[in-house]
Amino acid sequence: MGTIYRNILRPMLALQDSENAHSRTINMLRRFGNNKLTRFMISVIYKSNKRLPITVFGQDYIHPFGLAAGMDKKGEAINGWGSLGLSFAEIGGITMLEQSGNPKPRMFRSNNHKALVNRMGFNNPGSEKMRSAFENHFAKFGKPEIPIWVNLGKSKLTENEDAHSDYSTTLGRLWEFTDVFVINVSSPNTPNLRDLQGVEQLRIIIEACQKMNQEKSAKFSSSLKPLLVKVAPDMSLEQLEDIVTVAIECGCSGIVATNTTVTRVGELSGDKNLQESGGLSGVPLRTTSTEFIKHIYRFTDGNFPIIGVGGIMTADDAWEKITAGATLLQAYSGFVFEGPSLGSSVVKGLSKKLKQHGLSRIEDAVGLMHKAE
Repeated sequence: MGTIYRNILRPMLALQDSENAHSRTINMLRRFGNNKLTRFMISVIYKSNKRLPITVFGQDYIHPFGLAAGMDKKGEAINGWGSLGLSFAEIGGITMLEQSGNPKPRMFRSNNHKALVNRMGFNNPGSEKMRSAFENHFAKFGKPEIPIWVNLGKSKLTENEDAHSDYSTTLGRLWEFTDVFVINVSSPNTPNLRDLQGVEQLRIIIEACQKMNQEKSAKFSSSLKPLLVKVAPDMSLEQLEDIVTVAIECGCSGIVATNTTVTRVGELSGDKNLQESGGLSGVPLRTTSTEFIKHIYRFTDGNFPIIGVGGIMTADDAWEKITAGATLLQAYSGFVFEGPSLGSSVVKGLSKKLKQHGLSRIEDAVGLMHKAE
């Protein structure tokens, strides 16, 4: 199925506007995923029969590979992601206020470099409408079969000094329906958002979110929801260490490495689509994100969970990030360029890698390259 997608479907999609093609794909997966018959058919075609169970944050995952934020901004295709065999799906980013995002066109792709540029600007229905959408979905279909994560963004109209209220309000509104929350202070597409990666600003945001987390936990007599921080690749390693330190001190459960990059180097300069302003993802981000994963793993002695994202197109890419120190993995651009069979391909490939290295569990591979040094 991957060959059919790459040779037939992807060239057809390439003829369309990137955002329109994206919207049509999500809408199709929503319709097929919400129908029991077609959902079963999708599962038969795309779900891997390999199981690589792993427990993270006290939660069980059937394997380490899931969907990154940005692909399903409104949580429209929740049932579809599970039917494709993914282990979890991150929805959003969701902001406190509804917003339309930046002017179009705002999504661009380069097939030659297997890269995307987007400057979407957190276009989303806002936390109140998102709560209603979750309520309706849970009432109609029940709890999703895979863990659902929510990416928390800041509303463009909210000043940075009030960002803590924006993030924590969204967290509170969506708490009942979410398994993991990711604080996104690293998107390059909201003005001055990355300023919130400063130690003191970030601490205030995390503490506000943790306070809300504790209030909801007490109200529903349930465990605290894991809270992660997503970092940008466009910072020094010293800045990265500061962020990781704050996250640990504030009781976060892990780090997502990394968001998209604003850097354009070397051969990318010849591709006009990649010179558009916005965040770059895909293959050109792979090495940087892996280097960040390595550094975080070394800095924390492998004791702080890392979610690896950036340029995963193959099982080899996934294995590289796991052995660098990632416990879970996510992809976005990989699904655009490799198609819906990416999940199955990665899981099968990881299973083979474990056997080749004489390992029985995926946990044994996390940080493996450090242990060999």
